[in-house]
Amino acid sequence: MELTWHGHSTWYVTVDETALLIDPFFANPKTDLEPEDVEDPDYVLLTHGHEDHVAHAGAFSDATLAATPELVAYAEEHYGFEDAVGGMGMNLGGTVECGDAWVTMVRADHSNGIETGYETSAGMPAGFVVSETKPTQEPDADSTAFYHAGDTSLMVEMREVIGPFLEPDFAALPAGDHFTMGPAQAAIAADWVGADYAAPMHYDSFPPIEIDTDTFERELSASGAAADPVVLEGDETFTLE
Repeated sequence: MELTWHGHSTWYVTVDETALLIDPFFANPKTDLEPEDVEDPDYVLLTHGHEDHVAHAGAFSDATLAATPELVAYAEEHYGFEDAVGGMGMNLGGTVECGDAWVTMVRADHSNGIETGYETSAGMPAGFVVSETKPTQEPDADSTAFYHAGDTSLMVEMREVIGPFLEPDFAALPAGDHFTMGPAQAAIAADWVGADYAAPMHYDSFPPIEIDTDTFERELSASGAAADPVVLEGDETFTLE
């Protein structure tokens, strides 16, 4: 599994022959790319409807969309998407087959309005676990899984459901504080989900969420988490094996 971080919460994930783009937002200081520079993904995954997670979704509207039904309807009307998983999107707890990958939508604690001159709901905010095989209660040592937490606070769902059931190997966690978890809570989240690797995201894009990533690494050590810190440069790829 190849994991490329394009800054903020934007990840390009490749599982065998399937490419998935999560929360496309390229107007951030960590990437040198424009949307047209990115290879077209097979699937676009949207965690929620805030502008800094959907701003460039329309550039990839030929892909199949995975999002809540409410956000799918909005993306079809405003971004030109014509195809969604299941024809209508998905919802919390659901797992869908996306080419060579399996995508499970999990809870995130955040807000989820869309500003279009008036406020409209995009359904529940979410995170995603992208795995090589369909999650079951039978451990599969040969499968790897990537957890994109979306925009969220610390929540016991990480410790009680996401960690023990979905067993992510790599956790991408918002760490910019102010609107999401900061470094301390993100480090606890890494411990709770039991990941082998933890990467901060959703930071440095604008002043309220600027952090020193050394703080994330220190908090990760202090939390007792087994995860190794992975602080990527923008547009850098990590291979998860």
